[in-house]
Amino acid sequence: MPVLVKGRRFAAESIFEIRCHEMGSDYILTPEGREKLEQELHYLETEKRAEVGERIKVAREFGDISENSEYDDAKNEQGMVEARIAEINQILSEATIVDTPKKSNKVTVGAIVTVNMGGKERVFTIVGGAEADVAAGKISNESPVGAALLGHKKDEEVTAIGPTGREIKMTILKIEH
Repeated sequence: MPVLVKGRRFAAESIFEIRCHEMGSDYILTPEGREKLEQELHYLETEKRAEVGERIKVAREFGDISENSEYDDAKNEQGMVEARIAEINQILSEATIVDTPKKSNKVTVGAIVTVNMGGKERVFTIVGGAEADVAAGKISNESPVGAALLGHKKDEEVTAIGPTGREIKMTILKIEH
């Protein structure tokens, strides 16, 4: 049953999921999404951080750092790497990990949903916002289409309102968990 929490719809399978959202955890991850973020964090903290540090060291050896574009570029990259490390740490510490129910006839976070959208068949995996990747077919549970699909069953017609106000009509053809 879809649940409205802080103005957003969730297909909460348990009261625990609802309470996590009430406590302010805005990040929803599937176990696969958590694993992907942990791998990225490991790479950034071990390999990338050392690589950028070496670039800074080499750039310093060029002399005057006040007009050294290599040094500026390396320092900017260092800032971006450190910001991403902090962002991943925050996501992992605050995220609610949602296991996809093995037997459910409803669309939930983690489900792979096939829909008929204007005569065209589309396949989406519903994920939390932190792991959304539209190019890979992973849409956020907070996106207009993702939020509209949550809690619905096979053969149901669903309407989402896009960011421009346009109605998006879909029929759910298949749900996989």
